[in-house]
Amino acid sequence: MAGIGVIDGGEGHRLIGAASVVGLANRFLAHLTVRGFSAATVRGYAYDLANFGNFLAERRLSLVEVVPTDLFDYLDWQQSARAAAAGTVVPLAARRPAPATINRRVAAVRGLFEYAVITGSRPDNPVPSARRSSGLRAPRRGLLGHLTPRGERGGGRLVRTPHRLPESLPGADVEAFLADLLTYRDRAMVLAMLLGGLRSAEVRSLRLADVDMGLRRLRVVGKGERERVVPVDQAFFAETAAYLRQERPAGCATPECFVVLRGPTAGARMTEAGLRKIFRVHRASSGATRVRPHRLRHTYGTELAGAGMDLLVLRELMGHASPESTAAYVHLSPEHLASQYLAARAGRTR
Repeated sequence: MAGIGVIDGGEGHRLIGAASVVGLANRFLAHLTVRGFSAATVRGYAYDLANFGNFLAERRLSLVEVVPTDLFDYLDWQQSARAAAAGTVVPLAARRPAPATINRRVAAVRGLFEYAVITGSRPDNPVPSARRSSGLRAPRRGLLGHLTPRGERGGGRLVRTPHRLPESLPGADVEAFLADLLTYRDRAMVLAMLLGGLRSAEVRSLRLADVDMGLRRLRVVGKGERERVVPVDQAFFAETAAYLRQERPAGCATPECFVVLRGPTAGARMTEAGLRKIFRVHRASSGATRVRPHRLRHTYGTELAGAGMDLLVLRELMGHASPESTAAYVHLSPEHLASQYLAARAGRTR
């Protein structure tokens, strides 16, 4: 049985396949695009809905037949080997997803059914509402209410997620990875994440006009089209200047700063797949297997928080919508906790 796949068409990521869910899902994805959601968000929802579509296809269910208990079956299905069902275009992950991934998929499905209700495709939304400890249902937020800031939607998760600190990288890993990069462009992109806290999508969308060499600042357009100005260390600008002088194709009119250097697409903006390949190749060749774009950003946030930066300033620099996201970077080291414990014990024994 052919599965549901995801393709990147001229209008963004869309589902393909013969299942009945594809048509409504693509209209929903187009709706998100019209509403101004980022390409990365639409892409994520496309893959999440493809996963749900493969579940429906395996169970031979249509959207109008889905009932709340089917959603609990979907939770079980994702954590079983059957969730490895692959589409004909883009294989879906075979490993068991993390709780946060499952909750994100449920949020995508909830949004799809909310859209179905509003457009008259079915009378109700079958996705169960998570219950709080009081036994009361989380309040309804309407269409796309699942996309509210993370700190405001803790009652909407069906799977309990562990609380983990942002994962930063040791200096040796970062140094090994940087030393293995072969181009000024690649080093500049990595340093934008490490020294400026930019997300990978923000690096790819960074325009030449946004790079202020004189003031050593970047104008960044982040999630939700929120703009911020980020000061970055001189090392980034040195690599960027060398890239612009020696590597960027002559006469390149692409407004984005970082472009493809060789091949038939030379001069085109750096793609998500291209950036992922750079990290994948150099993780293997450098031995720094833990280096990921978002861990570089976490390293930036952790270092600044550890240096005592005001949380309001750090939140602005990192472009967080929720204060809770920034607060996660403020945690006491094991060494500090141990020293405080020993000091307290010493005080009691006097």
